[in-house]
Amino acid sequence: MDDARSPFDPIPLDEIAGWLRGARSIVILTGAGISTESGIPDFRGPQGLWTRNPDAEKASNIRYYLADPELRRRNWHARATNGMWDVEPNAGHRALVDLADLTSVTLLVTQNVDGLHHVAGSDPDRLVEIHGTTHRVKCLRCSYRAPMEAALARVRAGEDDPACPDCGYILKSATVSFGESLDDADLERAFAAAASADVFLALGTSLGVYPIARMPALAHGAGATIVIANAQPTPYDGVAAAIARDPLGEVLPALVDALRAG
Repeated sequence: MDDARSPFDPIPLDEIAGWLRGARSIVILTGAGISTESGIPDFRGPQGLWTRNPDAEKASNIRYYLADPELRRRNWHARATNGMWDVEPNAGHRALVDLADLTSVTLLVTQNVDGLHHVAGSDPDRLVEIHGTTHRVKCLRCSYRAPMEAALARVRAGEDDPACPDCGYILKSATVSFGESLDDADLERAFAAAASADVFLALGTSLGVYPIARMPALAHGAGATIVIANAQPTPYDGVAAAIARDPLGEVLPALVDALRAG
């Protein structure tokens, strides 16, 4: 980054568009910040999901989830009655679909579990949901997997803690909770893509959750140009060639417009 450029200067969209056009491999990492404009709160911010509802944070820890049937019952009730299933992709999600059509995006890795990149139309073959998805349910003992709606229908019909229909054990969303391991194949794919990227975009992520926060370090170490768009500072701002603090629903469509204009 030019030493004279402040992170709060206007983001050089035409320059970034040029980097993207010239790249053979673009890798994107998204976090909670891309979904807040769809009405999904982040986790730890002032209005974050876990800030306002400590129960939700406990339910995201596999130890508590397994040990506390009452916590599971409250969690299932909340899933069945809240409006999270009505959220829609925002302009940022849709812009990433356009960006992939216009450039050489190798992989989009998301830390989000909301499924909005899928709904927006991102190519599933180039999408890794590294923390899983709330749109499916899994058994914690056997191989049973199903759409989340199948479990929620049972809750709405009167079951307060639906068990696996195959083995009778505990069901939970197909997300990676604290205390569970990330999928090794997904993690290896994400790291390999980052290590071979020409341009790495970190969008709406604090870059503080490991091991996936290694991605920008791997990309930078391989010589990639790093672009960060996040409302708050990140540990990698010092190696970024450009930084944006504006909402992604504004930045990303403007970047797509710059690509098209070029």
